[in-house]
Amino acid sequence: TIYKWLSRFKTEGPAGIKERSRAPRQHPNAVPAEIVDKLVSARLSHPRWGPKKLRSLLSEQYPDEEWPALSTMSVIIKREGLVKSRRVRHTVGAYTQPFLDCDHPNKIWSADFKGQFRTGDGKLCYPLTITDNYSRFILLCRGLQRPTHDQVKPWFEETFRRYGLPEAIRTDNGSPFASVGLGGLSRLSAWFIKLGIRPERIEKAHPEQNGRHERMHRTLKEAAATPPQANLGKQQKAFNHFVDEYNYDRPHEALDMQKPGSIYETSKRTYTSRSASIRYDSDIVVRTVRACGDIRWHGKSVYVSQALSGEQVGLLQQENEHNWEIRYGFQNLGILDDYSWTIMV
Repeated sequence: TIYKWLSRFKTEGPAGIKERSRAPRQHPNAVPAEIVDKLVSARLSHPRWGPKKLRSLLSEQYPDEEWPALSTMSVIIKREGLVKSRRVRHTVGAYTQPFLDCDHPNKIWSADFKGQFRTGDGKLCYPLTITDNYSRFILLCRGLQRPTHDQVKPWFEETFRRYGLPEAIRTDNGSPFASVGLGGLSRLSAWFIKLGIRPERIEKAHPEQNGRHERMHRTLKEAAATPPQANLGKQQKAFNHFVDEYNYDRPHEALDMQKPGSIYETSKRTYTSRSASIRYDSDIVVRTVRACGDIRWHGKSVYVSQALSGEQVGLLQQENEHNWEIRYGFQNLGILDDYSWTIMV
């Protein structure tokens, strides 16, 4: 060994006695450049194909070549920048409260968008539907241009003015009914709470939890949207005709062949534009949610939900002095631990 170091010093000087990498200069299992080039070319021609399909294609095109393992091909594709990184999807938190039993009209309404479709002029139609779960009465079927909060809220207001307020509204977890914020609240469901309406959300991928509404959607599609009408105006006329027939002419087997319109009655809880208000008991500490969705607590910023921007939330101290239940009206959003500064849901 001493002779090796002396030889290096004589030929390279002081640099020759520095520690050198022990890594092999050539990797015995390195994929040849021509194989990499062919793989990259195939991926560029078929950008949605994965290693398994690409390997099958290349083996067919170049049967004499020895192609690397699928895992190696995957590494090469990523290394060459041919894989789009997937954006992290934030999901709506699970709804943990039990559903209310439906034993009279206006106990539970269901709301949803029947799948969008294009009318004859090529424009999209998003049918917003609201039904009373007990009587199966269709309260609203309105074709909208977009499924947004600003388009949806006025039609809920119109429905509330006409029929009054329900105790609960059951929806799926999509926008504008829910969001990825604390408690799954959206601006729309926060407004429901302000009106004293409990928002219920079915589990993801479980449409049977809103089964009555889903069955109505199938009937709606067959009767009023197959085929679609020429434009949104004519489509709305078809919806209106369907609703009248469904509510007042069509006997319903689940109702012992009665018609929904003979069972449904309007709610005793009336709606006015001044109906919405949130009040808290004196033992609850109140904080206003700022524009960016946070509150100030003990000198620190705590993110709650942008859906509650401008609204007041309440904090109720628990047995553990560091734990505070965060509420919006009657809805529990989570427990703030002001020792670890985390919110448990």
